[in-house]
Formats: sequence, structure tokens, C-alpha cells
Amino acid sequence: MNLQQKYRSVLNMSEEMNARNATVKEVAGKLHLGATVETQRQKDLIWDEIKRVGGENPHDIQADIKVTNTEYYTKHTVEKGDSLSKMAKTYYGDPMDYKRIFNANTDVLDNPNMIYPGQTLVIPFPEGRTPV
Repeated sequence: MNLQQKYRSVLNMSEEMNARNATVKEVAGKLHLGATVETQRQKDLIWDEIKRVGGENPHDIQADIKVTNTEYYTKHTVEKGDSLSKMAKTYYGDPMDYKRIFNANTDVLDNPNMIYPGQTLVIPFPEGRTPV
């Protein structure tokens, strides 16, 4: 199996995210991947998939993923059944971090218990995390 086949799920994910300036080449037994995505969340998801396929410290891939938006971690469009605590659990691992999401969206939210499908909310960076 060549490396592009091995990391096909990573390449597919990059395409689904509409990564720009994507480059893929295999040189001397190492896959070189370059791309630009919009948010740090997208970059994190790509790296999670790289580690899922290649292990915690894969030695057969070199990825240079750039991020264009460093203002927020990602955006989330509210769906039926969503709550700020559910979003906080998804993005931060702790449902009690819902206040962080609420505080970042006071321009569209008056009450953390009143969100509606179709609203697009900013998800700020996790505590201690900065864009890279």
C-alpha cells in the first residue's frame, strides 16, 4: 500500500473541508501534505485523523496545515436538540464551559437557554489554546 492510500481518509477530509492550496507528494518514503483550512478546529480534526491512521507520532507523513482565521476556533450552526452545554462538551470536553460560548455570542444571544436552529455561533478557542 502506498502512503496516499494509507492516508486516503486524511486526504478526503481535507477535500471535504475545501482545503485550499492542497499539495500531496510522496518523496523518499514520506508523504508530504500541505493545505490551508479556515479554522483551527479543522486543522485539529485533520491532525486527529493523521494520528488515528499513522499513530501518535507518525514518521511517514509530514503535514503543513495552515489556518486562515485566527479570530475563533470554529463556528457552529445550531441544530434541533443542541444546547450550549452540549456544544461545550463537544468542543471543550466539559459541558460547564457553555458560558465561554455564551459570552462569545452575546451579540446574538440574550439567554444561554434560548438558542434556535439556524443560528450560527462562534466557538472561541479552548482554554489555554491559541491558533497555530
